[in-house]
Amino acid sequence: MRRRTVTAGNLEEILQVTAPATAPEGAAAPPAAAPSAPAARQDHGLRTEFEFELPRGYVDEAGTVHRHGMMRLATARDELRPQIDLRVKENPAYLSVVLLSQVITRLGTITDVHAGVVERMYATDVAFLQDFYRRVNSEGHTRAAVTCPHCEGGFEVDLSGGRLGES
Repeated sequence: MRRRTVTAGNLEEILQVTAPATAPEGAAAPPAAAPSAPAARQDHGLRTEFEFELPRGYVDEAGTVHRHGMMRLATARDELRPQIDLRVKENPAYLSVVLLSQVITRLGTITDVHAGVVERMYATDVAFLQDFYRRVNSEGHTRAAVTCPHCEGGFEVDLSGGRLGES
């Protein structure tokens, strides 16, 4: 087995080399399925994107506050890629910044969420997103069991957004 040193710069090259083989560009496409055949892609009820609302909100350079966003489920690649990031190697605490920047697909009107955006978020919002990430990817939902401090009654809340009492 040959060992390779992987850096962030050559990760894409390595992923392309190790990707499953695909048909050459000049090769004929497989014949089309008969019209009566079911669609190749079926909806199995798997939810892959989750909306959220930040407690404080991200303030961009123009002073616009962005609170509503979308996070997708993480893939194995999302979990592995930060491990070779030089910023993470220098400071392991940076791992969550890189990881969150990969799975947040939208934040308000911002569709290019990168590590610099996550770096400039308030700490409370980053903590919220870390917990949200854990719930979505480990438990598969955004609900949390809570107990009322006054009546000791238990109930569930949805952490994906909205203020208490709002629907």
